[in-house]
Amino acid sequence: MSQRSGQEDPERYLFVDRAVVYNPAAQADWTAKRLVWIPSERHGFEAASIREERGEEVVLELAENGKKAVVNKDDIQKMNPPKFSKVEDMAELTCLNEASVLHNLKDRYYSGLIYTYSGLFCVVINPYKHLPIYSDNIIEMYRGKKRHEMPPHIYAISESAYRCMLQDREDQSILCTGESGAGKTENTKKVIQYLAHVASSHKGRKDHNIPPESPKQVRPQSGTLFYGELERQLLQANPILESFGNAKTVKNDNSSRFGKFIRINFDVTGYIVGANIETYLLEKSRAIRQAKDERTFHIFYQLLAGAGEHLKSDLLLEGFNNYRFLSNGNVPIPGQQDKDNFQETMEAMHIMSFGHEEILAMLRVVSSVLQFGNIIFKKERNTDQASMPDNTATQKLCHLLGMNVMEFTRAILSPRIKVGRDYVQKAQTKEQADFAVEALAKATYERLFRWLVHRINKALDRTKRQGASFIGILDIAGFEIFLLNSFEQMCINYTNEKLQQLFNHTMFILEQEEYQREGIEWSFIDFGLDLQPCIDLIERPANPPGVLALLDEECWFPKATDKTFVDKLIQEQGTHTKFQKPRQLKDKADFCIIHYAGKVDYKADEWLMKNMDPLNDNVATLLHQSTDKFVAEIWKDVDRIVGLDQVAGMNETAFGATYKTKKGMFRTVGQLYKESLTKLMATLRNTNPNFVRCIIPNHEKRAGKLEPHLVLDQLRCNGVLEGIRICRQGFPNRIVFQEFRQRYEILTPNAIPKGFMDGKQACERMIQALELDPNLFRIGQSKIFFRTGVLAHLEEERDLKITDVIIYFQSVCRGYLARKAFAKKQQQLSALKVLQRNCAAYLKLRHWQWWRLFTKVKPLLQVTRQEEELQAKDEELVKVKERQLKVENELVEMERKHQQIIEEKNILAEQLHAETELFAEAEEMRVRLLSRKQELEEILHDLESRVEEEEERNQSLQNEKKKMQSHIQDLEEQLDEEEAARQKLQLDKVTAEAKIKKMEEDILLLEDQNSKFLKEKKLLEDRIVEMTSQLTEEEEKAKNLSKVKNKQEMVMVDLEERLKKEEKTRQELEKAKRKLDAETTDLQDQIAELQAQIEELKLQLAKKEEELQTVLARSDEESIQKNNALKQVRELQAQLAELQEDLESEKLCRSKAEKLKRDLSEELEALKTELEDTLDTTAAQQELRTKREQEVAELKKAIDEETKNHEAQIQDMRQRHATALEELAEQLEQAKRFKVNLEKNKLCLESDNKELLCEVKSLQQAKVDSEHRRKKLEAQLQEFMARATEVERTKGELAERSHRLQSELDNASVLLEEAEKKSVKLAKEVDNLNSKLQDSEELRQEETRQKLNLSGQIRQLEVEKSSLLEQQEEDEEARRGLEKQLQAVQTQLFEAKKRLEDDVGAMEGLEEMRRKLLKDMELTSQRLEEKTMALDKMEKTKNRLQQELDDLTVDLDHQRQIVSNLEKKQKKFDQMLAEEKTISARYAEERDRAEAEAREKDTKALAMARELEEALEAKEELERFNKQLRAEMEDLMSSKDDVGKNVHELEKSKRTLEQQVEEMRTQLEELEDELQATEDAKLRLEVNMQAMKAQFDRDLQTRDEQGEEKKRALVKQVREMEAELEDERKQRSGAVAAKKKLEMDLSEVEGHIEAANKGRDEAIKQLRKLQAQMKDYQRELEEARASRDEIFSQSKENEKKLKSLEAEILQLQEDHAASERARRHAEQERDELADEISNSASGKSSMLEEKRRLEARIAQLEEELEEEQGNMELLNDRFRKSSIQVDTLNTELAGERSAAQKSENARQHMERQNKELKAKLAELEGAVKSKFKASITALEGKILQLEEQLEQEAKERAAANKIVRRTEKKLKEVLMQVEDERRHADQYKEQMEKANSRLKQLKRQLEEAEEEATRSNASRRKLQRELDDATEASEGLTREVNSLKNRLRRGGAVSGYSSSRSGRRNLNLDGASVDMSDDDADSRASDFNETQASNME
Repeated sequence: MSQRSGQEDPERYLFVDRAVVYNPAAQADWTAKRLVWIPSERHGFEAASIREERGEEVVLELAENGKKAVVNKDDIQKMNPPKFSKVEDMAELTCLNEASVLHNLKDRYYSGLIYTYSGLFCVVINPYKHLPIYSDNIIEMYRGKKRHEMPPHIYAISESAYRCMLQDREDQSILCTGESGAGKTENTKKVIQYLAHVASSHKGRKDHNIPPESPKQVRPQSGTLFYGELERQLLQANPILESFGNAKTVKNDNSSRFGKFIRINFDVTGYIVGANIETYLLEKSRAIRQAKDERTFHIFYQLLAGAGEHLKSDLLLEGFNNYRFLSNGNVPIPGQQDKDNFQETMEAMHIMSFGHEEILAMLRVVSSVLQFGNIIFKKERNTDQASMPDNTATQKLCHLLGMNVMEFTRAILSPRIKVGRDYVQKAQTKEQADFAVEALAKATYERLFRWLVHRINKALDRTKRQGASFIGILDIAGFEIFLLNSFEQMCINYTNEKLQQLFNHTMFILEQEEYQREGIEWSFIDFGLDLQPCIDLIERPANPPGVLALLDEECWFPKATDKTFVDKLIQEQGTHTKFQKPRQLKDKADFCIIHYAGKVDYKADEWLMKNMDPLNDNVATLLHQSTDKFVAEIWKDVDRIVGLDQVAGMNETAFGATYKTKKGMFRTVGQLYKESLTKLMATLRNTNPNFVRCIIPNHEKRAGKLEPHLVLDQLRCNGVLEGIRICRQGFPNRIVFQEFRQRYEILTPNAIPKGFMDGKQACERMIQALELDPNLFRIGQSKIFFRTGVLAHLEEERDLKITDVIIYFQSVCRGYLARKAFAKKQQQLSALKVLQRNCAAYLKLRHWQWWRLFTKVKPLLQVTRQEEELQAKDEELVKVKERQLKVENELVEMERKHQQIIEEKNILAEQLHAETELFAEAEEMRVRLLSRKQELEEILHDLESRVEEEEERNQSLQNEKKKMQSHIQDLEEQLDEEEAARQKLQLDKVTAEAKIKKMEEDILLLEDQNSKFLKEKKLLEDRIVEMTSQLTEEEEKAKNLSKVKNKQEMVMVDLEERLKKEEKTRQELEKAKRKLDAETTDLQDQIAELQAQIEELKLQLAKKEEELQTVLARSDEESIQKNNALKQVRELQAQLAELQEDLESEKLCRSKAEKLKRDLSEELEALKTELEDTLDTTAAQQELRTKREQEVAELKKAIDEETKNHEAQIQDMRQRHATALEELAEQLEQAKRFKVNLEKNKLCLESDNKELLCEVKSLQQAKVDSEHRRKKLEAQLQEFMARATEVERTKGELAERSHRLQSELDNASVLLEEAEKKSVKLAKEVDNLNSKLQDSEELRQEETRQKLNLSGQIRQLEVEKSSLLEQQEEDEEARRGLEKQLQAVQTQLFEAKKRLEDDVGAMEGLEEMRRKLLKDMELTSQRLEEKTMALDKMEKTKNRLQQELDDLTVDLDHQRQIVSNLEKKQKKFDQMLAEEKTISARYAEERDRAEAEAREKDTKALAMARELEEALEAKEELERFNKQLRAEMEDLMSSKDDVGKNVHELEKSKRTLEQQVEEMRTQLEELEDELQATEDAKLRLEVNMQAMKAQFDRDLQTRDEQGEEKKRALVKQVREMEAELEDERKQRSGAVAAKKKLEMDLSEVEGHIEAANKGRDEAIKQLRKLQAQMKDYQRELEEARASRDEIFSQSKENEKKLKSLEAEILQLQEDHAASERARRHAEQERDELADEISNSASGKSSMLEEKRRLEARIAQLEEELEEEQGNMELLNDRFRKSSIQVDTLNTELAGERSAAQKSENARQHMERQNKELKAKLAELEGAVKSKFKASITALEGKILQLEEQLEQEAKERAAANKIVRRTEKKLKEVLMQVEDERRHADQYKEQMEKANSRLKQLKRQLEEAEEEATRSNASRRKLQRELDDATEASEGLTREVNSLKNRLRRGGAVSGYSSSRSGRRNLNLDGASVDMSDDDADSRASDFNETQASNME
């Protein structure tokens, strides 16, 4: 993350482009598509839009490619509105989830924004390229700015830490964590760079400027100084530490392989005084071996590449490939040269004042570490002893380290070991020797590094005194989860657990302060305690011991191994909540710890070795005694070394013999690390921490690429998601009042009145109008706080509102444009009509001779009028002259005015010029004064700061002087005492030397005892260290507790003061209460009677509740039965599906048959047309016809079979129809009876109506009051509805179901309204109230059921969990057994191979057995994997449910409150229900009567319809009879010769038949008239019924509303009084309870937390049960809908069949008509032949042959006719069958309608019951009214008095509250005076800016004045031009007048007149223009004067 000063704009990488963020198109897209996030393997999360919801699954459409996907609801995460895209602080996101966090980071990263805030965190993503955001300009930009004023940056974090340190005098810390390669080291460099720039001393800042940074760290040349000496050294400490502590890894080219804590000390004035560096966990194993493509520490490569020849010879250096410890040889780093880096490291050492000898000694040790690797050991032939064949490397090593070669080889190959009191040399094996050399190399390098850090600290720590305050920068590895996790990973994860706990604790404190500052109620939770169990598991010393304690304990035992350590750990911590057995196999992991970032499997290989870090103590003593002083210094603590003999018992295979045991105690690596970590945490806890989290975007080191899963894992490990989880518990979204009002006021247009209003009041009114749940928001002093997801909902509402407004605006615009276009079209039409009319008139007249003559004569008519025209022209001339005179006079006036205006303009211009000069001078003076003022202010500020600094320094120097004087005196006294003591010591020395000889002998005896005591001493020291660490922790806890205690004492004092105030108010209230008691006694007597009635109603309620419980029990049984039925239904559905497939196949066959039928019918028609054309058919044609007829007969048979099948299907429908008809008949009879009763009641009601009208007039006044109260009740109802909807939202799918049911009910109610035509409004309201009541009752009952069932479910889940664990253990035991069996089988196989080499068949059998066993093994392993997968899923669901629980705990409390409110409201509704039921019963009776009458009319109508159908059937029979008669007539005609007689008889029969037909028609018409009359009568009755109903409804409504409102008002007032009394009692008891709560212990609080967790678990189980119930209900709904859809589809198919049959009927009718035409044609031919026969009687003999021929022809025609008649009969049969089918379909339709009617009847029956209940209610209410009318009036008067008293008391209380608020405000003002003083500077700046803006405004006004002046000039020029034009026109007119006079004299008048006309017109126009220009000039001049006057002011 290095930087570079380039050409690029740095603001592009810091600031977000707001134009892209606030894109309205994106906002509209988000609202329209309902976008959400779903998990994706490739992108982490993908955007998708919700298309459909199916229970727990949701159908989604992916936004990227449009594909559809089905996802579980739990996997969906909400998406933030586009307003929140690229947000700088992710805590502001309204939807806080993993997907939103990842998307925000990804968007910012792709835009080049690498820094992002997440609450307290600053998240940094490595860009893998140089960014221009680290220059000095950027540093100056961030300097002195607050965090929220600038975009996220590491400089902003550094600046806030620096400012907090100076202002609050509190130590600061910046914690940088992350994986290797994430950029931790680079960010720490940037922090140090910023602090060195900002906090450098005066000398360095004044004398030298800071240059821009190069891509690498600033490394100034030796000749220049950029900062002060100390700052320069601080910056140069990094290159030295990087070269010795950093290395190249696969992930990072410059990876820090150690953790460091850099403490920078500052003085009181904020300048750097010194620095200190502490290091943690150096990866020393990297010095001896490296992984592929990795390097060891940089210094090795830098030394080999950059050392000169002389240095190489001194250090005995060789090539890269000659060293074994450089595993991969020379691995270069791209873009870097080791040689240059070596020179830079050397320069940095010189700057850090390292001596030349020190540098040489360090490099010598580095070279010796490489030489350690070149020592080669070999194994001797006969023994395991190691030998050293070549000792050149050893000689080089001993030369470099100052050791004897022989002693070193002896110490390595055969070290001395103490056996008893004697020392024995023990030979070493090759493995032991190699291990010893590697351990020595690692230890040497580690000691070198420690010395280097100590030396740097010594150079940086200038002063012996401690700085006033410091900033600590922690650069340490983040949380690590690898495939193989060892001891180092556990230490790092342990550190991160502690750091995350610190973060949680600080976040908790900051949240608490924010909420207290804003005055918000919130139950505080210390989230830092969540991580304590895991920390205890690692670091706990005893009871039971943690991981580190057990590891240290095992290191004491000589025979302990890693396996014994793991077994002991499982034994001690097996039951711990954060400890688990590993998920992987035992080869890969030994145990598992559940950290905050996830589960980590640890492998405990070589943990004891790593913890003890053993060394060959023989070589260590040699190094301590080295001739090289540097080597001896770094090896001075030899006593602390652990000998290899400690490890001998642990791994005898690796190390055969034992090494010497050291006498002194040793400190393990774990203990040292724990101590250093406790010290670090103690320092961090005493600081104010700032958190930086570094993240790797990809492992390829590519810029602009981000892998989502990698980033998510790091966010989880870094604790960012943990911080977001904590944010979700509170109110993460905060908005200032003004911004909230500005953005969301559109949602509440009428909530805020016009005029000024305080922001807090405005927000409160807006939220009341929005009807938000109180649990979702809190209103503070300056902000409004929201829970997650609320702002997203408000954004959706806002977008919908804006779209509605825009749509309305567009519709108005389009309407206006359409009307405009329409008006234009109308005008065009009228113009076209005029044109057409004129054109038509011209076309008519153009050829008319008179018109032509008129057009020719008309021009000639003017000749006779010449004299008259001349006179008119003379008159016009006179007028023109007069006008000319006027115009000339006006011109003169205009010129005079023009000159005046010019003069005035010149004067004004001069004034303006003078004013501008004055203004410019004043402006210059003002600018000079301002600059002078600023300079003076700066000088003043500098002087003041210097004075303050000098005073502080003076005081500090005086204090130091006093201390030094006292110190000198003490030293002088000590010197005197020491001189006296020295003389005594010299005397004692002589005596002591004699005693020493004796003591030396005693020492040998005491050494053995001393060794024992030393062991005990070290044990005690360890215990002391542990006790000191515990003491420090206890002291910190005590400090925190004391802080809490002080806060609580302050709260106690406040509460006591409030108690005193409340006691005073209570005394006053008791006085008022005594007054009220006297009045309430009277009220109580009256209420007692009401309560008696209420108790009766309660008894009834109790009975109903018992019945309900029994019904619920039944419902549970029915649910079980229902589940069984559902199973059967599914099986039946499967069968149905098969049947439907068969049906579809049959339908396909049928469609094919119908196609064939249509084809054949078309062929038939074609044949019939051919028959009509060609009557002379041949025998072949007849054969064809017979074939066709056979085919038609076959088709008819097929159709008949199909019709039979259909008839079989339709018979069921007919039966249903018959039953429906019977029911209708019964209902008609009931309606008749009801009609009679209605008529009787009608008379009674009319009389009642007259009385009611009188009462209505008296009740109208009361109605106004009742409406007012009704509005109040409606407002309460709306609040209740809002709360109910919120409850429904929380309950998820249950709420959706209720909404659907409500929507269906609404649809049903709308249909009812349409059917009944504006029926009773009161009934609707009562229905709605009943539905709401039932819903609330069901909710309450369900909650009670859930409370009972939850405990049982918890137990079941626990049992299931235990059973699963048992199964897992059983599986593991089985697996172990199988492994043992496998081993046994393998041994058997081995033996069998030896024994049965000859027997091949047996071998094959055994191999088969082995394969089976392997298969079994594979099966068992698969089962194990499945079990582990199931366990993981369970754990995931558990985590998800815990997150949901956190959200639902708050909702549960709120729901309980709602339930209590609902129970109170239920009592009110019970009374209202009782009243409403009586009213509903009355209306139900009336409606039933009306419906009965309607049914009677319907039955009559049906009877008439049947009679009509019978008449139509009779008509059809007559037509058939007519056809038969015609056929007989034709037979007679053919048989008889006398044609005339037959015709006459036929005509007679025809007339008779026609008379019969006419009679039938008259009968039919009469029947139709009767039917019409009955229908009219029915309609009139219905209209009358509706009118009567409306009147009755209105009257009853008014009466009921008045009575109800009076009653409700009384009850409400009584309850309000009781509620106020209860509130007072609650307040008093609440104060006492608060006092007690403050004195409760922490243990009780923990008990509450456990109880809350249990309640949470119970709530989860309740939710699951509810979800299961919801699924069942949804299935039922879907089944009902499916059945309804099937019925609709069947009806549609029936309609299609009807249409097809009707089409067939039409075809048959057409065929019938064609056949009749053919018959008529034949009859005509027959008549003609008969006429010819009668006429040719004379030629009879000659024509006989012709007659016979014709008779034969006639016979043929008659046969054809008979055939055609047969065809006709067949067609008629078809027609009958089709009509029968139509009838059956009609009956089916009627059956369907009857079924629908049944459902409507059932609904009406329910409504009747409802109305009966209402009637009962009304009766009860009437009884109560009659009793208590008098008492109500008295109560109203008393209640009014009480209300007045209450109002007075409320006013007094409000006044008292105001006084309290004023005092509180005064207190706050006093506290905020300091902040106000700080803000004064900002206010001065703002005033300056306002003054500048005022100047700009004045400049703009000047420019406007100049523009107006130019305009006036332009208008003046215009006037001048117009004057010139006018003068020219007047001259032209005079010329024309003269010419006209001349022409008149000559006789040429016509041309003169035309010219005079044109001239006159021009003159008029010019005159108008002149007038207008004058006005304009005047107005512009006045405007100019006004603007000039305003400018002067």
